[in-house]
Parts: sequence; structure tokens; C-alpha cells
Amino acid sequence: MKIEPIYYGERKVFRVSGFNRGVADWLGRLPSQWVEGEVTELRRQDAWQSVYFTLKDPEDGTSLPVAMPRRGFDALGLSLADGALVHVHGRAELWQKRGELRFRAETIEPVGLGDVLLRLERLKQLLAAEGLLAEERKRPLPYLPRLIGLVTGTEAAAKRDVIATITSRFPPAQIVVAEAYVTGPRAPLAIAAALRAVCAAGADVIVLARGGGGFDDLLAFSDERLVRAVASCPVPVVSAVGHEQDVPLCDLVADARASTPTAAARLVVPDWAELLEQLAALRGSIGTAARRRVERAASELARDRLRLVRAPALLLERKRAALAADSERLVRAPALLVERARGRLESLGGRLRALSPEATLSRGYAVVRRQGAVVRAAAELSAGEQVDVQVAAGGFGAVVKSVRP
Repeated sequence: MKIEPIYYGERKVFRVSGFNRGVADWLGRLPSQWVEGEVTELRRQDAWQSVYFTLKDPEDGTSLPVAMPRRGFDALGLSLADGALVHVHGRAELWQKRGELRFRAETIEPVGLGDVLLRLERLKQLLAAEGLLAEERKRPLPYLPRLIGLVTGTEAAAKRDVIATITSRFPPAQIVVAEAYVTGPRAPLAIAAALRAVCAAGADVIVLARGGGGFDDLLAFSDERLVRAVASCPVPVVSAVGHEQDVPLCDLVADARASTPTAAARLVVPDWAELLEQLAALRGSIGTAARRRVERAASELARDRLRLVRAPALLLERKRAALAADSERLVRAPALLVERARGRLESLGGRLRALSPEATLSRGYAVVRRQGAVVRAAAELSAGEQVDVQVAAGGFGAVVKSVRP
């Protein structure tokens, strides 16, 4: 389509649409080219017809918007990340509606890590070697913080989100806010100073928050000075920088990472309504336990009172039984004593009878007497001498016929 100018006297003027169309037609006649740069701000959605990203010159930061058909991009099967160094083949074009120059990509070839990603990877390895990325060094967040420190950008939406979520979730929360640059070369030292300020104010947990942004916008949060300030902070730090897919180095050294500033607010304070429910449940449990304790104590007291009431009667009954037993023993004692004495007497009598001469004579022995004296040796007698012999039953006289020594 021919582009017709408008003449104002000798002045030839083109309408914006015509001018843009003319430039677009001229750019379309240029040959396709290879362009090298670092990928930043990669954006892809299934509902979009194209994939968009920016190519950045790592030397001076010059940028070029790039668009590529989504099907062609997906067919390449690349895992591009912000900071990757690539070669892009395509041609320049003008988006006529807005007059914006961009590069229509036909294919992409990865070259390697860009300078920025390479520096970040080296720093990450250094931090890991020092143990700053280790999970065991991460500290637990206080359950009920006395003062919450919030480090964020000036007039940032992230600040409003964090404060609104904390105050709605836990109304008694106390918050101290330190605002700082969150983008640009001054940001790392400004944020580190803000961390020190909220620590000095007495915060016992800190939320470091920044909303989403491009790769370049979040580079400050991977700066070594800021990363080490976060790692050495005397109180736990929750890093909530960018979106879920963004992982600056401060996320890795912080004690906790949240996908968004709102999620960070939920991490640092408990839910007030849940606390009230738990408190009510605990109060009920304590009341029930106290009532049961009182009931047990009352039951034990009643049993003790009953024992005290019954104790004199039981004691009297025991004394009465003991007295009756003693009385019975006293009544039976004389008879027992007589019986025991009789038994001992009979035993002695039996022993005496066993030792008496009559018992000896009854076994066939005899007692010989001469002139009334008992003869104990044959030598005491002479032949012809007369003796008396006593046996078990009676006795008789005898004459000694002979004597045997």
C-alpha cells in the first residue's frame, strides 16, 4: 500500500500510522541477522501466540526486545533462564500500533552462561563452600515475635501487602519498617543498612520484601555485600523477593524463603483466630482437668472422712477381740499348766521306773545279800556261807557251794 503524505504548502507530512508503516516496510526489506546477548525478562504463557524476552548486551546494558512464535520456541526444547547467553537469528520489525522496534526471532542457539550468570554461579559456589547455604545453619522463626522488622522499597506495594497481612492475621503485632533502595547500584548497601537499623530497633525477626520485577531489577538481591549481610544478621530473616520462579542469592542464605511478600507475612505471625480457638480448647481442657482433680480430691476426702468416723469403732472392736482372746488364754492357762506339769511328771516317772531296781530285777536279774549287805563281788563270799537272794517276785535263801573269782 502506497503511503500518501499530507501537504501543508511546501511541507510534506506523514501521519503516524503511515510513517510507522513505511518504517516497518523498510525494516522488512533488511536481511535476517544473528544477534548475541543475554536473555532477560523471559515471558511465556500457553494462551499467548508468542514468547517474549529481552536481549541485553553484557558490556553496556543495551537491550533489544525479542518476540518468537510460541510453537517455534517450544519446538527448540530450550531451558532458557535469565542471564543465559544466546545467539538469536531473525530480522528487525516495527510494531506499528505502538511504534516499538523489536526483533522477530526465527531460532535460538544457547552459547553458555552470560557474564552475570557466571558471576552469580561463582558466588553461589563460594557461599556454599563457606557453609552459608547449608540447611542446618538456618534458624527457626520465633512463634510470637515481639517486634517484626520490615525492610522494603519506598512506597512499595510489597510493604502494603506485608503490613496488611500481618495486622489482619495477628492484630497485636508490632512492626518497624525500614525503607531502602531495592533496585540499582545503591540498593545492596542501602538494604544492608536497613537490616542493621531494624535489628538496632529490637526486631526479633525480619522480612526482606520486594515485589516482582525483571532479572536486572532483582540483581541487587544477589549482590555479595547484601547476601553476606543477610547471612550475618543476628536475627532470623525471611526473604520474599520477586515471584516464585525468582531465586536471588539472598533467598538461599536467608533463614526462610517465601514465594511472595504476603506469604512471608503469614510465616512470621500465627493466625489470631486459630490462636483464640487453641486458647479456648486449652481453657476447656484445663477446666475439665481441674474439675476432675477436684472430684478426685473430694472422693478421697470422703473416703478419709468415712475411715476417720469408723476408726474408733474399728479400734474398739479390735481391742475387744484382743481382750477376749487374752481372757480365753487366761482361762485356759491353769489347765494348760497342769496338763503340761502332768506330762512332765509322767515323763519323769517313766524315766525313774526305768532306772529302779525292780525294773532291773524284772529283766531276770537278782540281788544277793550277806548279812543284809548287798554282795557286789564274789570274793566277798566263802563256800558254805549262807546268803539271801532277791528276785523280781519274792526271794529265797541259799548256801554258797563254791566261789569263782
